[in-house]
Amino acid sequence: MATHWTLGCDAADPHAIAAFWAIALGYVAEPGYDDPDGASIIDPDGVGPAIGFLRVPEGKTAKNRMHIDIRVAGEPPWDMTEREHLIRAKVTELVTAGATTVREESYSEHLGHVVMLDPEGNEFCVA
Repeated sequence: MATHWTLGCDAADPHAIAAFWAIALGYVAEPGYDDPDGASIIDPDGVGPAIGFLRVPEGKTAKNRMHIDIRVAGEPPWDMTEREHLIRAKVTELVTAGATTVREESYSEHLGHVVMLDPEGNEFCVA
């Protein structure tokens, strides 16, 4: 049996960044979690880990050592044309929500993933 775990994140504005990641992952605010210096989001289906965000005074200073990969196309095998459509649609949604596109990476002639920054500058990928 796997161990239940929570991803803990530092943030300048925990509520704003939690709202972004809730959109990105299809999560919701954790019921009953009420802290002006923290926010928590959960998978509404109870499958994925909770993600907590705590206010810290210092800003981000270097590249992430770990990051989230959002896998919009599910598990392989893929229709690569449909996979690219799903990736581009999610990237557009996340840019609207405050993310920034950094670059696209290709696997042979197909789009592999898109590197992005969340509103606080944390790297993540959409694949």
